[in-house]
Amino acid sequence: MGRFDELSEFISDKMVMSHYYQPAMLIELLSNDGEASVEDIAKALMNRDQTIIEYYEIRAKGMVGKVLTDNRGITERIKENNRITGFRLNGFDELSREEIKELKSLCVTKIEDYVQKRGERLGVRRDVGTGYVSGTIQNKVLTNAKGRCALCGISKDEKYLQIDHIIPRSLGGPDDISNFQALCYTCNAQKGNRDDTDLRNVLKSYEEREPGCLFCEIAEERVIASNELCYVVEDKHPVTELHTLVIPKRHVAGFFELYQPEINPIHRLLSDMKEGILERDSTVTSFNIGVNSGEEAGQTINHCHFHLIPRRKGDVDNPTGGVRGVIPEKQNYT
Repeated sequence: MGRFDELSEFISDKMVMSHYYQPAMLIELLSNDGEASVEDIAKALMNRDQTIIEYYEIRAKGMVGKVLTDNRGITERIKENNRITGFRLNGFDELSREEIKELKSLCVTKIEDYVQKRGERLGVRRDVGTGYVSGTIQNKVLTNAKGRCALCGISKDEKYLQIDHIIPRSLGGPDDISNFQALCYTCNAQKGNRDDTDLRNVLKSYEEREPGCLFCEIAEERVIASNELCYVVEDKHPVTELHTLVIPKRHVAGFFELYQPEINPIHRLLSDMKEGILERDSTVTSFNIGVNSGEEAGQTINHCHFHLIPRRKGDVDNPTGGVRGVIPEKQNYT
């Protein structure tokens, strides 16, 4: 029996699955000349969802890798300095291109059969709803969404998209294509199964700009960093050196009007800017992070923005109380 026949028989008849990990790992190996790093296998297992790559690296090394390597002898580990860095498909060189293509197709079929059977058994939807969403509906919804999350706008190339009900079935929503939307893994997890908001309209709102607004019409040369929904500039009137502003792209007046998927990338940029400032200036030891929301709170530009203010030892005589200093007589409470 040749290597193709052995692998074909294993995938079709002998592969026992408690999840779809084994065929997903084999697809990755078959697609990359028979070997792949642990990280690449992890990405394949999780469809490139970066939020839990480390979790699936553990699964690749300790669960699916162990089954395919120790129990079945289908793969072998690649090690560097006694550390597992990847896996290699045994006998890959014996396979023709057509055989590789057919084996990958068998793995895809195995995954689809598993997912459908699991959905029927547990009464759960492959996209975190209930029931089973056909490939035809998924493709149409993704095409209508132009391959982007309806809520945060991130591309399917950056994060795996799921197809979910707008009005959940638990609230009477139908399995009609008009009741489906494409959401990235993160936004879908945040949405919850009792939320019937049509998030397709939220995506359009991210394009809203206010004529004459300083932050809606910011000069491109001032932007020092950005992501899907927000950007960063240096404050023109800094409280301290390297005082930075993180600003949502959508025209929104106050913090409490932000959507959660806007807050997430704002937090990422605040963290990135903090690390960058610490690398640039070793005298920075602390930070103030502030938002002025409303006129009485001191907001002078009616477009929400976050202040990231580096602090250094001795920059004020007594820093006790920090942001309590917005009302000076209340700052020092000791």
